[in-house]
Amino acid sequence: MARNKKPESAVLANPDPGTPGKMFFQIRDVADMEDLKPHVLRYWETEFPQLRPEKGSTGQRIYREKDLKVIRRIKSLLYGQKFTIAGAKRQLSTEIRSEKFQMNLNLGLRENQLLNTILKVKNELNGLLQVLNRP
Repeated sequence: MARNKKPESAVLANPDPGTPGKMFFQIRDVADMEDLKPHVLRYWETEFPQLRPEKGSTGQRIYREKDLKVIRRIKSLLYGQKFTIAGAKRQLSTEIRSEKFQMNLNLGLRENQLLNTILKVKNELNGLLQVLNRP
């Protein structure tokens, strides 16, 4: 079965297509969106620990947006930058590790208010603990 190739201009214009309105994807959907074959995705799951889609009650793989981002990055490393599997594993592992140490604190007003409330409660609890620990 022949796959329709995307025109080069479409690939360049939208390298990271959004997926509005859909939270879950089956392997066929992901394969079609990323122009890959399902067996390639299944192989990548065995090679890259960062790619672990959940499985539904029927055993089908359920990909989420975070899985799509990992797939796009793997595809970029392997096909775009010509990394080997081992090199792509190391690179992806390094990128994921550095992301874990960087917290995104671009919170909205509501989140900032919640964070401030939590910090106030924490300080008050620490104060109570000091009072209780006095002889």
